[in-house]
Amino acid sequence: MAANRWLQLIRPANVVTALADVLAGYAVAGFPDRRALLWLLGATACLYAGGVVLNDVFDRDLDRVERPERPIPSGRVSTMAAACLGGSLLLTGVLAAAFANLTAGLVAALTAGCVLLYDAWGKRQSLFGPFNMGLCRGLNLLLGIAAAPAVLPSAWLLAAFPVTYIAGVTALSRGEVHGGRRGIAAFALISLGLVLIGLVALWAASAASWPGLALILVLGWRVLPPFWAARQSPDPTTIRRAIKTGVLSLALLDAAIGAIYGGGVYALAILATAVAAGALARFFSVT
Repeated sequence: MAANRWLQLIRPANVVTALADVLAGYAVAGFPDRRALLWLLGATACLYAGGVVLNDVFDRDLDRVERPERPIPSGRVSTMAAACLGGSLLLTGVLAAAFANLTAGLVAALTAGCVLLYDAWGKRQSLFGPFNMGLCRGLNLLLGIAAAPAVLPSAWLLAAFPVTYIAGVTALSRGEVHGGRRGIAAFALISLGLVLIGLVALWAASAASWPGLALILVLGWRVLPPFWAARQSPDPTTIRRAIKTGVLSLALLDAAIGAIYGGGVYALAILATAVAAGALARFFSVT
């Protein structure tokens, strides 16, 4: 089917996880203008979709060797068409955020710049690449907080959670084709451990209710075993399993933040994105 090739290129499961970042940030912002939230949800979906499309554009030569079944190397989508789609999605994401407010538009523009930097250059840098990817997700959280621009100066450090989490997942993903190294897997495991410790500290300092802590514990239960397995045996199959779990569990991190700032009921709305992402991941690859 013609539509299926475009959906494979966009990776719908991953796009849905981006909504959770903005929803978590919106809770940190104090639930301001709902109109702004709608624009920001549309913006993050476009930014993420544009990023994954352009990722495949820049990786087309490598994918012809390692992943010839992908839409571009298989010839089902032309490079030019994919490049136009990816660029248009990034631009649409920035414009949508600007309709929320100018600050959000600036955060979205910075996000788009980091996305392009990663796709074109950063991903090939062993040290900067994982941080670059993590920065894209950290800015995505800040995009939600930008619904209330006055909150950003006091809350921007919360971006360290998705930055650290995704940096670890991205570092490990380098070995999903040919296998990885135990040292890199250990770095990923430590990164996730630091995120969990930081979340517990945030929960304790905020005197939040028990759902926040429960979600933090569930996140640890979900991600630590597969990443520990990757540390023990960093073969491609084990790494891919860990990466898939890590990507789909990012919504749990966002839900924990959402629960701390917005309560357990609101966290359920964020978790709904994880359910949707998991369902979509049965039909579309997340890597």
